[in-house]
Amino acid sequence: MPNLPPPTKSCCTPGSDCCTHNDPAHASASNDHDILRQQVRDGYAAIARAGSWTAAHQHAADAVCAPDASKAPRAATPPPGVTLSNCCGPSAGPSGGCCGPSTLTPDQVAAAIGYADADLAANPSDANMGLSCGNPTAIAALRPGEVVLDLGSGGGFDCFIAGRKVGPTGRVIGVDMTPDMLSKARRNTGVYREKSGLSNVEFRLGEIENLPVADSSIDVLISNCVLNLSPDKPRVWHEIARVLKPGGRVAASDLALLKPLPDSIKHDLEALVGCIAGAVLIDDTRAQMLAAGLRDITLTSKPDYIDAMTQWQDPLYQRIIAALPAGSKTSDYITSLDIAARR
Repeated sequence: MPNLPPPTKSCCTPGSDCCTHNDPAHASASNDHDILRQQVRDGYAAIARAGSWTAAHQHAADAVCAPDASKAPRAATPPPGVTLSNCCGPSAGPSGGCCGPSTLTPDQVAAAIGYADADLAANPSDANMGLSCGNPTAIAALRPGEVVLDLGSGGGFDCFIAGRKVGPTGRVIGVDMTPDMLSKARRNTGVYREKSGLSNVEFRLGEIENLPVADSSIDVLISNCVLNLSPDKPRVWHEIARVLKPGGRVAASDLALLKPLPDSIKHDLEALVGCIAGAVLIDDTRAQMLAAGLRDITLTSKPDYIDAMTQWQDPLYQRIIAALPAGSKTSDYITSLDIAARR
């Protein structure tokens, strides 16, 4: 096994500093990482409570754009982690309003990126919140009896699909750092059990940089538009290599860069929550995976997803276009990436 990067938190007894770094620069970086994680956690907590990315934006728009605060008192600020565009009125575009993403339902988004109607119908209705940028279960080639780990499992959408594929002798573990998401996923587990007759899915609270999973215990690791949310991606890849069994597989979907984004996008909080600001170049992803000890790496670019988001008039993508050089397309810079590898 490759050596893991130095720990960023104390690894000894509670309250002990015996494993922490004394270097001020490292401490500052660690603090920045914690701030970014909290911003992402707050953003996804708002989405979990609202039920979807679109609903979270609409809630934020209603909070800020109440026509008469004395008659309909609302919060003066949007939910944590949600950045509104600078207008709140109706729009002539298909998004239906400039404060929220496309009016496509989560199931329509999932169908557009390749999820089978049967999988969508079989899943708990609120497990899908429209947060996918690919279909990792389709590229995972899951087999009965396998143990699957989903990084950033959200409401359990991909976990429940995987659970049916691995069957009663298999097992699926979802890990998410947002308590609101974990609560939603655990509520959905009862619906999944009733629909499928299976009790093979569980959810754990944890960060993907510090997985609450034993060494060499996972057959297949999946993840859907989550890896880019981490401020310490090399650490994530080392954790992935640690928990995979020898020969274990990675099947992930995420956003990646074809060339660097303008600074205005990289510092956009909504773009961070949307898995864009934290994206890295495809070559950087490959290098991080190799450094973690993974092999047989295949990275497949799928720009059609980005073009579709632009066509659906998603306001975040429209704002990105406005920040790019004239004549550029979002898909000139960003792509959906299918990631496959083995330990």
